[in-house]
Parts: sequence; C-alpha cells; structure tokens
Amino acid sequence: MDSKILKGLVAIISILGIVGFIMVARAGEGTPEMASAASFMVSIAFYLLIVVVAVTVLLSLISLLKNPAALKKTFVGLAILAVVLAVSYFTASDAAVYDAQGVVLKEGQAGATSKWVGTGITYSLLLGFVGLVFFVLDLLKGLVKS
Repeated sequence: MDSKILKGLVAIISILGIVGFIMVARAGEGTPEMASAASFMVSIAFYLLIVVVAVTVLLSLISLLKNPAALKKTFVGLAILAVVLAVSYFTASDAAVYDAQGVVLKEGQAGATSKWVGTGITYSLLLGFVGLVFFVLDLLKGLVKS
C-alpha cells in the first residue's frame, strides 16, 4: 500500500513539474507571464519542502516512540548538546564589536545579539573540535588494527 501512495505522490509532483515547465517555456523572458511561472515553481518547491520536512519529522518521532532505547540515546545526545550550548553561552562576550578604527560597527553594539553571535561561533568551534578529536581517534584506532 505504501508503494501505491508513493507512486501517487510522485505522479502528482511530476504533473506539477511538467505544468511549471510548460508555463516557463511558453512565457517570454522578462514578461509578467515569466514572473508568474517562476512564482508558481517557487511556491511548489516551498510547499513541497514543508511537506517533506513535516513527514520526515513525524516519521522520525514515530520511530523514536516505538524504540525506547533509541529515544533514550536521543535525549542523552540532546542533553550533551544543551550542555555545550550553555557553556558556549556563558563563555561568550556581550561586549560591543569595534572595527579597525575603534568605531562600534553598525548592529555591533553591546547586548544580547552580540552575545548570541559569540555563542554561535563558540558552539561551532566546540562541536568542530569534538568532531576532529573523534575523527583522529577513529583514524588512530584504524591504524592500530591494521
């Protein structure tokens, strides 16, 4: 049954794509018809993206709820990420951002935005460092085995 539903969805998406292609092919460049055809294609892509993300999240949640061990591992992973985010937030600076001449940059004044930007940078660096450490450990483990 899932195969029939999937084939139906593929057929609908294909028909919409063909209609959009014909609209774009028939419209002259720089005309309102071209703008309308492009808008139609962008709308299809946007709504298709929303549907795909929603279905993916829903199926992932259903799968997690059916497998308590995986749910526990997911919560542990999310807790670790939350701890890393908290460390990043508390170590980030909320000071103003200055250019080379010592002038505060536009939108660079001290405050919450500056702190969250610093948090994002620190968070990325910490996760990158952890990933690099695990990569090197895996590489060394592979070298020792061979």
